[in-house]
Amino acid sequence: MTVPKQNNMAENGYQPIRIRIRERHGDHWIQRIASDSVSEECPVALVYNGISHAVMMATPTDLEDFALGFSLSERIITEPDQIFETGIFDHGEQGIELQMHIHGACANDLKMAHRNLVGPTGCGLCGKATLEQVRQPLPVRQPRPLPGPEPIQTALTGLDQHQRLQQLTGTMHAACWCDSEGRIQLLREDVGRHNALDKLIGALKRSGLNRCDGFALVSSRGSYEMVAKAAEADLGTLVTVSGVTAMAIRDARQAGLNLIGFARRGRQVVYTSGDSSNA
Repeated sequence: MTVPKQNNMAENGYQPIRIRIRERHGDHWIQRIASDSVSEECPVALVYNGISHAVMMATPTDLEDFALGFSLSERIITEPDQIFETGIFDHGEQGIELQMHIHGACANDLKMAHRNLVGPTGCGLCGKATLEQVRQPLPVRQPRPLPGPEPIQTALTGLDQHQRLQQLTGTMHAACWCDSEGRIQLLREDVGRHNALDKLIGALKRSGLNRCDGFALVSSRGSYEMVAKAAEADLGTLVTVSGVTAMAIRDARQAGLNLIGFARRGRQVVYTSGDSSNA
């Protein structure tokens, strides 16, 4: 069950503004007034059973998906039904609280972890107190077949037209789930790439879509945390538009995750294939 929001803060994920554009014409600069849209971001606090656990800078859209996906990828819960209730409370300029009532055993484990994460957009380590908290073993999943190049090309072709907020603002990351033919089934956007993937994970869990076939595509690089989230959610294959890190490759191999980077028109780089120890 979801408690209604107290009010409606930038729910569309962007704000219309008036801007002045400066353009050079020959030896002269010309200024004109125009309308534009800019992405919205605000502090989003994730609160579990009354205890604030994390504050992330995020785009205030699809917040129920974000709450569920973050909770799963951070191992706060293991199943969606361990969140009994989610309340979304808008505090204006201060930000938004996602107040979740979770299973008592999960709440006790969270208290024992002694973790209080406060991080800017895209930060995956802020607030972790020990190296052990960073390098937790990833689950080893059943390897999935490596997607062929054509479905990935199909997904890339459709990515731009599905990114509504990116078209408006030019500053959004996207994470999407594509079927075995490369058709985009779900897409979530956020100013933070980690947040976009968490939103997608939550949306997938809520949708009940089959994750045995298909792959996740993200409009960013493949870092260790993106791989960790994909492995935790058992996505099978992570495709990134940009490059990947060495740690991401090592972790993907350990978890049995297909990892494909630099997915561009007419070119892809296969870094790992889950059915073998090498790419």
